[in-house]
Amino acid sequence: MSTLRIIQKVFKAIPTIEGAGVHLKRAIGNNRDVGLFDPFLLLDDFHSQKQEDYLPGFPWHPHRGMETITYLLEGEVAHGDSMDNKGVINTGDVQWMTAGSGIIHQEMPRGDRKGRLWGLQLWANLPASHKMMDPRYRGITSIQIPQVVTDNRATVKIICGEYQGVQGPVKDIVTDPEYLDITLPAGLQFRHRTQKGYTVIAYILEGAGYFDSKKENLLEKEHLVVYTDGDEISVSTEVNSVRFILISGKPLGEPIAWGGPIVMNTQEELRIAFEEYRNGTFIKHQKH
Repeated sequence: MSTLRIIQKVFKAIPTIEGAGVHLKRAIGNNRDVGLFDPFLLLDDFHSQKQEDYLPGFPWHPHRGMETITYLLEGEVAHGDSMDNKGVINTGDVQWMTAGSGIIHQEMPRGDRKGRLWGLQLWANLPASHKMMDPRYRGITSIQIPQVVTDNRATVKIICGEYQGVQGPVKDIVTDPEYLDITLPAGLQFRHRTQKGYTVIAYILEGAGYFDSKKENLLEKEHLVVYTDGDEISVSTEVNSVRFILISGKPLGEPIAWGGPIVMNTQEELRIAFEEYRNGTFIKHQKH
């Protein structure tokens, strides 16, 4: 018999400024209990129709010991990195970057023709055994992301993981994550099996819904749900539709030493990483 997960905590995304002056809302990473989200470290929602909010962008900066996952819902983001990857992330695309031993990159938002920009960036931690792995870049276009329409007209886009036997394009990730973009019309219920023991979170993009079977709180956009353990979640709607991302992953249960864009296990590893960045020995990988 399956055990339904219930809501453990709810957080409201908090306005903040990041990069060279990008205005965004942070759902994970505001000095909240990092262990609660393990293996996830940060979730930012950048959403604006004002170019001055995002054009400063995220100029060249380093990462080590973690993964950054950018999912663009509206607009464009130009990018480049120390592995000679460069191009444009377009609406509906995903950039899954495993920093590993170290990568230096930049992300410069441009918006769409109407000046709109909307995207999410998720950081996923790497275990000690993989923190110094070779960096890896995956650019996933919107047409590569499969979409399933359920019998009750819910729409599920599968970025990573599996839904109804359909596999997402991102595979072989050490924390075994699932990343789904789900739209549920009004008056319907969505149930989904989850791996017991894994961290499961939902972040609401649009509309409003009930995020467990108790239906005690109607949750609206820019709220993050952290679930208790179990092997199934239930989301339902009444008069409104709801769009949300559902993310899960295997907790690492390891110490975290976090300094800005670098996440290691000890303060000494963190010190070495920043020292290497300063003296020009940060990049370990060979360009292809």
